[in-house]
Amino acid sequence: MFADKAEIYIRSGKGGDGHVSFRREMYVPAGGPDGGDGGKGGDLIFEVDEGVNTLAHYRYIRKYSAGDGESGSKKRCSGKDGEDLVLRVPPGTVIREKTTGKVVADMSGDNRRVIVLKGGRGGKGNQHYATATMQAPKYAQPGQKAREMTVILELKVIADVGLVGFPNVGKSTFLAKVTNARPKIGNYHFTTTIPNLGVVDLDGGNGFVIADIPGLIEGASQGLGLGHEFLRHIERTRIIIHMVDAASTEGRDPIEDIRLINSELEAYNPELAKRPQVIAANKMDVFYGDEGNEIINKLKAAFESEGIMVFPISAVSGSGIDSLLRYVRKMLDETDSTPVIFEQEFFPEDMEPSNEPYDVWKEDEHLYVVEGPRIERMLGYTNLDNEKGFAFFQQFLKDNGILDKLEELGIQEGDTVRMYGLQFDYYK
Repeated sequence: MFADKAEIYIRSGKGGDGHVSFRREMYVPAGGPDGGDGGKGGDLIFEVDEGVNTLAHYRYIRKYSAGDGESGSKKRCSGKDGEDLVLRVPPGTVIREKTTGKVVADMSGDNRRVIVLKGGRGGKGNQHYATATMQAPKYAQPGQKAREMTVILELKVIADVGLVGFPNVGKSTFLAKVTNARPKIGNYHFTTTIPNLGVVDLDGGNGFVIADIPGLIEGASQGLGLGHEFLRHIERTRIIIHMVDAASTEGRDPIEDIRLINSELEAYNPELAKRPQVIAANKMDVFYGDEGNEIINKLKAAFESEGIMVFPISAVSGSGIDSLLRYVRKMLDETDSTPVIFEQEFFPEDMEPSNEPYDVWKEDEHLYVVEGPRIERMLGYTNLDNEKGFAFFQQFLKDNGILDKLEELGIQEGDTVRMYGLQFDYYK
């Protein structure tokens, strides 16, 4: 089966711990601290690979972790950085956070390479904490925790035009006729089990990409049949061609079919129903003489008042197809050509790496240090000169347990707290 969805666990590398050691050499009886820094953890990266067209690999291997940074060592030696892990995916892959369903990254357009989870920062060795009053610090900074999450990968086909319709209306035959695609064709429901892409070549090189979306059924928006798996591929298309069996060879009402499909599109994603549409009334070759005019007139009466043009065609003989394709090209020229790319909604850098997403330690008798990515960001956009802004920052420290941690370390009123170059006097 076409693998267009997969669930995987991803993890960046943990930062290596800083090292505690002291210089020990002959004739140097009181060597200073020389503990090295820990290495940075590896990043977890997604990259587009044009040579990959399914997510099949991720259906079998479901856990991916970047390399951890090595701990520092003596003689000021830093630990080795952890290796990045690059996961290659087809263009059009959307990465969603599992719990919220929010978009982490859309690997489309210019998004060819995205760092989804950054590796943990390496901890500082005790060499950094020597001061005039504390010449032999016996502590080092631990490496930052790894970030981890479970994501859903969804492959959403990138095409200008989506070709939709109930099973057996002739979509695959039409696609084979007008493009270089070679879909499987047969007389049974769900003949097409994967979205087939093809390029329509028109005079002057003014062609477009069309996707044959597998046959829909009523209830597809609720996931009946393979509804969700198929509907997701229509989300990027700019124009929708409804193909119907005008001859009703299976007893279906073509007008009712179009209404049902539009209701499924709207139920799945209301924006889909607003996309420009055109109707391809297929299998006109079945009729003799003018007997097909009646159904075409009914289709036009039902939909052309809504701005949806109707084209009688035969996917087998090719009759009427040229007019349809040229009209679709004209529609594309008149619509916004900006590709449909899903905006990022979930930001992994704001995730808590652990239950304690900061480092707090006692650097000297009356000096405490607080560091962490969220604290650094807060300092960047909070006006501490403003009373309201300072109160907001204090509440942030309280809500995140930082003040409690300082109390546990024994901070007293009048002691100093340092945060990224800023120093504060501590008072309850």
